[in-house]
Amino acid sequence: MQLRKLGNSDMQITPIGFGAWAIGGNGWDYGWGAQDDSESISAIHAALDQGINWIDTAAIYGLGHSEEVVAKALKNRPSKPYIFTKCSLVWDEQRTVSNSLKAESVRREVEASLRRLQVDVIDLYQIHWPNPDTEIEEGWAEMAKLQDEGKLRWIGVSNFNVEQLKRCQAISPVTSNQPPYSLINRDIEAEILPYCAQHSIGTINYSPMASGLLTGAMTAERAAVLPADDWRSRESDFQQPRLARHLQLVELLREMGQAHGRTPGEVAIAWTLHHPAVTGAIVGARSPKQIEGIIGALNFRLSDAEVTRIEDWVKANP
Repeated sequence: MQLRKLGNSDMQITPIGFGAWAIGGNGWDYGWGAQDDSESISAIHAALDQGINWIDTAAIYGLGHSEEVVAKALKNRPSKPYIFTKCSLVWDEQRTVSNSLKAESVRREVEASLRRLQVDVIDLYQIHWPNPDTEIEEGWAEMAKLQDEGKLRWIGVSNFNVEQLKRCQAISPVTSNQPPYSLINRDIEAEILPYCAQHSIGTINYSPMASGLLTGAMTAERAAVLPADDWRSRESDFQQPRLARHLQLVELLREMGQAHGRTPGEVAIAWTLHHPAVTGAIVGARSPKQIEGIIGALNFRLSDAEVTRIEDWVKANP
C-alpha cells in the first residue's frame, strides 16, 4: 500500500481514511439515524485491522458523541491512528447549533475535543466551515497559536474556497483542505484542486460515494423510506428524478467493478483518488460489513481508459 504525504505535514496517510460522521448517531440536524455504538466501534476496529491509519471526525457529529465513540474504540489499541477533528459548529444546552470562529470559542472547542478524544494532542485540527466569514482570520490565528502551544500538530480547513485559503495562508500555512468530491459533486475541480496542488495543500475529500448513493446498496425503494432523522431524506439527490440518474451511474460502476472483484463504491472512491491533487478520501462506515464493501479502495486504482469511460458516460448523462 502506498502512503501519501498530507500537505506540508510529516503525516504519511493511507489513501482512504475512516469517516466518523454517521457514527455520531441521531438527535441532531445532520444525523444519519439511530446508531449502535458497539457496531461503530467494531467498524473502526475492522478499518484499522485492514490497514487504514487515520480517522476523521468532528465535534459536531452527534454533538460530541462521535469523538467519544472514537476514544472508546482506540482505548486498548496497541497502535493509534492519526486523529483528525474539527471546530466552528457549536451547540447550546437546547442542542441548537450555531457557528463561531471567535478565538475563545475555538480554544474552548479544542479543549473539549482533547477531553472527549482522551488525547494530549490532535494530529490535524480543521475549521469545519468558513462561517462566519468575518471571523476566519481570528479563528485561524487562534489555531496557529494552539499549534505553537503543542495542542495541535497540524492545522487545516474544510469547505474553503480559494480566496478563503489565501486569507489563512497570510497568517499561517494551511496543511489541508477537506471538500466534498465525488462523481456527483465535482465543483472543486475548476479552481480549488489546482490551487491546493500548486500550494502543497493536501486534499482529503469527503463523501466520495456521495453519502451512500454510489455504494451499490442504495435503491429507489430504500431512498423512499429513509427515516426522518436521516438528513439524506431531505436531499434532492436522493429523490426523483435525480435519484434515477445516479442509480444508472451505479450500474456502470458495478459493471466496471465486477471485472476487478470490486464494489461500485470502491470504483467511486478510486475515481476520486485518480485525481493527482487528491491525497486521500474519507470513507464513512457504520458496521464491519460496510468496511468489507470499501476496504478494497486502499489498493484499487482505475486505469486512464476506465476513467475515460466513466467521463464519457457522465457527459452523455448530465
